[in-house]
Formats: sequence, structure tokens, C-alpha cells
Amino acid sequence: MESAGRGFEKTERFTNMVLKHHTLSPFDRKPQGAVAAGGQVRLRVTAEGDQTPLELFLRVWNGAERRYPMRSLGVRNGKTVYEAQIGVGDTPNLLWYRFEGETREGRVVLGAPDDHTGCGEGVMGSEESFQVTVYDAAYDTPAWMREGVMYQIMVDRFCRGEGTDALMHAKDGQNIILHDKWDEMPFLNISENGDNFANDFFGGNLEGVRQKLPYLKRLGVSVLYFNPIFCARTNHKYDTSDYRRIDPMFGDEQALVRLCEDAKKLGMHVMLDGVFSHVGDDSLYFNRRGTHGEHVGAYRDPHSPYFKWFTFRHWPDDYECWWGFKTLPNVNEMDEDYRRFILEDEDSVVRHWVKKGASGWRLDVADELPMPFLRELRRQVKDVFPNAAVLGEVWEDASHKVAYGQMRSYVLGDTLDSVMNYPLRDALIAFLTGQKDAPAVTRELSSLAQNYPKPFLYALMNLMGSHDRPRILNVLAGNDGSDIPRDQRAHHRLFPEERMIGALREQLMLRFIFSVPGMPCIYYGDEAGMEGCADPFCRRPYPWGHEDAQMLARYQAMTAMRNAHPVLRTGECVYLAPCADVLGVIRKNESGRDAFGSQAENACAVTLINRSAKEVVVYLTAEDVCGAKTLVTDDGQTLSARGGAFSVKVKGLQGMTGFAE
Repeated sequence: MESAGRGFEKTERFTNMVLKHHTLSPFDRKPQGAVAAGGQVRLRVTAEGDQTPLELFLRVWNGAERRYPMRSLGVRNGKTVYEAQIGVGDTPNLLWYRFEGETREGRVVLGAPDDHTGCGEGVMGSEESFQVTVYDAAYDTPAWMREGVMYQIMVDRFCRGEGTDALMHAKDGQNIILHDKWDEMPFLNISENGDNFANDFFGGNLEGVRQKLPYLKRLGVSVLYFNPIFCARTNHKYDTSDYRRIDPMFGDEQALVRLCEDAKKLGMHVMLDGVFSHVGDDSLYFNRRGTHGEHVGAYRDPHSPYFKWFTFRHWPDDYECWWGFKTLPNVNEMDEDYRRFILEDEDSVVRHWVKKGASGWRLDVADELPMPFLRELRRQVKDVFPNAAVLGEVWEDASHKVAYGQMRSYVLGDTLDSVMNYPLRDALIAFLTGQKDAPAVTRELSSLAQNYPKPFLYALMNLMGSHDRPRILNVLAGNDGSDIPRDQRAHHRLFPEERMIGALREQLMLRFIFSVPGMPCIYYGDEAGMEGCADPFCRRPYPWGHEDAQMLARYQAMTAMRNAHPVLRTGECVYLAPCADVLGVIRKNESGRDAFGSQAENACAVTLINRSAKEVVVYLTAEDVCGAKTLVTDDGQTLSARGGAFSVKVKGLQGMTGFAE
């Protein structure tokens, strides 16, 4: 992974000596996973063959190269083990290492596999480096994230609150479409960007969400994440026009305050969506469309107080915009006035809405925001409410994300609390649709677990569906409509056979998501069995009164299972792949402690999902499940150990979760 300091030429002369090291082996690397600043890590490599290295070094790089001689621990069965123990330093950073040696026949090197993880089994001749994440020892994340179940809501599409008439709040002069019926299909109206104009509304509002809080409580939800709710032209609100105002079609500030207060009474937290890399072109700050008058906004007046927020190549029509979309002018996040407005003033945007009851922010395109901006945002949010969360949209491994030519690490404890876990989502989709086997998925997930500090790992937003992707039911059915013209997707439906296979796979994915570290997230309507192609058809209104009862019952069962078993929330985690078609995870609390060292009852849970159509028998030793003699499954079956092992039958396209007793 590390690219600097590669001054060595690749090995040209090969010996019959082989070096071995695996980052997931406690014998080779201890402690496992990320290491707190000020700590130490012990690294071992085993040499096999009939040659003894003349010298063997641990080569380390974290901005400067260092080489540590490795000492021999002796020979056993023709193998020599070498060891080095090093301090990781007092500053949070990424530390990279590989092994280099000299024999009489030439140089040897053992590095990481070239799979962009920085983890796994070493490869002879590889110049890639293994990664050790060194994080702030004081870094922690809110317990409600790792304990919670999240529910994502697009407000316009969730529920139209009784006793309100949000559709009457449409702003004068705007070209918007109001749907007459709740169950209509969203309109596809192509804009100048070639994107959906998103100017049709169904009338969902904050009061509607408030009135549905009892439903969400019964579902087992404890965290509500809203797509943007501030003033904007579109229904999705990612084109902010006024950060200080709730969009009138959704309600007002008091509506949000009431919602947060009522949610808090039910043990729920509310997270808002912050879009701080760009604004809408008709925003108060830019005003390209003249919505706010002729002398307001940078587009209308070069003397505007907001002019410095934007970068004009030639005023007013040539300006930097998000991914080339003229409707989304980029802001200069490091402009002093913008930083004060969004972050630093006593009543700045991020501070104001936390004061009004929000428990934190999900940051849109977090990897496009400058690192100093993120650091200050986190400081300001935590200053108002230390238990608030800052969650980022990062689609890759967030420990070494490369953005705009620079490697950025969001896991060190100074920027984000955690991120959206797209790698987990992508890996499970690939597994369930036959694109990857179970061993490949366990390697990917184990690598993430090794690169992420536990506070970060256990606070991940583990999503299945989202507003940015076709409905998960379509994806898992293998028919998301991507191969048909966009204007024909509105009425695309799964065939009964496709829906059946998609639903079976969704139940497997759901079980796994609810069994691993992190905060499982339900995209509104997925629990109701909603179908839909990509935007805007994955954003249909929630089908109140027409839910898929079987799917809803499965979601309720999984939330109940997770909420009833603390080991599924904070237990240690080990992934397993008994065969190509079965993926598993074991969660453990041992010696009266959980993964964070907090007091916890000893417990063990094992989840297995079988993607094949055939029954598979999985063998688990008593040691695998903390010495248990019986396993009780979530559907009430009792499995007994025979000869110190369990023989677990997992039916085709089904899964099980067993709890040790």
C-alpha cells in the first residue's frame, strides 16, 4: 500500500529460502488490528529452506524509513523464527512494514499481497507493505452507535403527517410537481445536467415521521438518519439553498425540535445529513436563478459577502461545480467566512442543529472535504454535545482512502467517528450473487477489521440499501433494471421467481448485517419489500398498508435478536468460511469482558449463511464456540455437541444464528 521510500529494486536472484508472515496470525503479529499511539507491536517472520539469512531486517516507513534487525528465536523443525518488537510512535499515523533479508545467493523480500488491503498472507518478492493503523489513544465513539439500529429516511417519501398540509408550503415561483396520490411512481424529469430534475413531491414531512415513531420503535430502531431536510429546490435536498431553515414542505425548526424530543423519549437518536462541499445554484449564497432577488448571492453580485465562497474562472457563468453539474456550485471549504458560518461561530450551522436536538451529522461526500475542515467540524460538534456522532460517506477502506492524489486516513481519531460501510455491502452482494466465494469475502472483511480501530469498526453504518442505489431486493434478484432504458424503468417489476430468490438472499444478507460489528441500517421501505430501479425509482413512497408481511416480520425478528443479545453488538468478532458457499461470523465475550474491555457476561454467537440451493453441514469445535455444549438457534432449535464438536446443518438459501449455552 505505502508507495514512498521504495528505493529497492525487485529481487532478481531467487533463493530456495521462503519467508512467511500473516497479519491475521497472533503468532506473527501481536496485538492484532489497529494499535493505540504510544503502544508497541511484535512482528515475526518464519524462514524455511536450507539457507539461513545472513541478515534479516524489518523495514518500516511512516514518513521516514527505518530498518530494524530481527533476532532469531531459534530453529524448530527446520524453520527459523525471527522477531522484532517496535514502538509505533506517539503520533496517530499509518505505519507500513515489510521484511528484507540477504542470503549468499542474493536479496529476499516478503511484502503484502497486491490487493490494496495492506493485510493478509505475505508474498515473496512483493515490495508492497503491510499496514498498521496507529490511532489516538483517547479516541472513542458514542456507545449508541455500536449499540444501535439505524433507519434511513427520505422525508418527502416516508409519511405525510396527519393534521398538516405540507403541500401548501410549496414556494412561490418554483417549478414543482405535487403528486395527487401517495402511491404514484416518482417522475423522471431529465435536467440540464443529464440527471433527474427531482422536482416532484409527495408531501412527506417531519410530522409524518414523528407520528410513525411508534412503528419505528416496534421495528427495533434506535437511530434515525435523515437525508437533507434544509431548504432546497429538489425533493432530495442535496442542493442546499439555506442551511438555516428547515424546508417549509417538511416543516419548521419547531417541528424538528418536537421530533427530536419525542424520539429521545423512545430512546432514539436523530442524525442529520450535512452537505458542505457544494450548494444549490439557486441558493441564497449563489442565486443563479434569481430566486432571492437581483443583488443577492455570488452569481448576481461580485460584491456579495458570499462571493469568496466560490471559485469563478470567469464570472458569472464559468465556475467550479460538483462533478461538473452546473446546478451544484462548489464551495471553498477553507474560506474563513465559510468556516465561521458552517463551523466556528457560536451558533454555526453544525452547532445550531445539534443544540436543537440532533445527535450528530452524516457528511455527504466526506472524502471531498479538506481534512482540516473535518477536524474542526468534529471539534465543534463534540463541543456542543460530546456524545454526538460524525459519520462520513466514504465508499472504500477509510483507513487509506486515496482522494485527489493524496492518501487520507479517517480512522485515526481526529476526523470522523466512522463511515458508511459500502465494502461490507459490496462484498455480501458479490457473495450472494455468486461473484465471490466465502474465503474471498472473509479476507476482505478481516482486512477491514484489522485496519480499523475498534471504536471506528463497531460504529460503522452497515447498510444494505440506500438512496444512491437500486433497491436491495432488485440487486439481489439480479435484475436492477440497469440494462433497460432509463425512461422505461418506472414500471419495471421483478418476476415472481426473481422476487423469491431476491427475498431469500435479502434475508441472508440481513442476518449477516445484524450479526457483525457496526450499526445495521435499514433504508426506509426495504423492510416492506419495496422494489425499485436506480434514482428516482428507489425513492418511491413507503407503501403503508401494502407491506410484504413476511419480509417485515423477518426484519423485526433480526432487530429483536440483535437488541436481545449484547454479544452481537460488542462481542469480539471472527469471520469464517467453512466452504465456498457458506459464510460465517462468530461473536464472543470471554473472561467477563467484551471487545472494549467492558464488563459483560460470557457469551458466544455463531451466524452461518448458505448461498447454495443445497444443504451444507458445517462442523464447529467446542473451542470455536467457547467450549459450549449446546447451541440454541434463533428459531428455537437446540443443537448438542458430540465428541467435542457441533454438526450444524444449514439448509439451502437459509441461515442460522446459534447462541452458546
